Amino acid sequence: MSAISRDEVSHLARLSRLALGDDELDHLAAQLDQIISAVARVQEVAAEDIPPTSHALPLTNVYRTDEVRQCLRPEQALAGAPAAEEQRFRVPRILDEEA
Repeated sequence: MSAISRDEVSHLARLSRLALGDDELDHLAAQLDQIISAVARVQEVAAEDIPPTSHALPLTNVYRTDEVRQCLRPEQALAGAPAAEEQRFRVPRILDEEA
């Protein structure tokens, strides 16, 4: 027996405001039936003694450690800027507000 009928697909299409033809309804009913069957097979495999996981491998702190490094001086950082003012990048005003 099919897990989803053509009428159910038609109902879902109406709810989704999709205009589907008869051939599309038949095609989608078969595809959705396969998807529902695949999900049912996965649910059969899932066992209660297996804890839920978010990753296939256990991950612990995948970040690198912070290291203090030499950084650019303001003059070096602003050297390639088209405009600079008071050791800051000068950009065009995009809002009509007073600072």
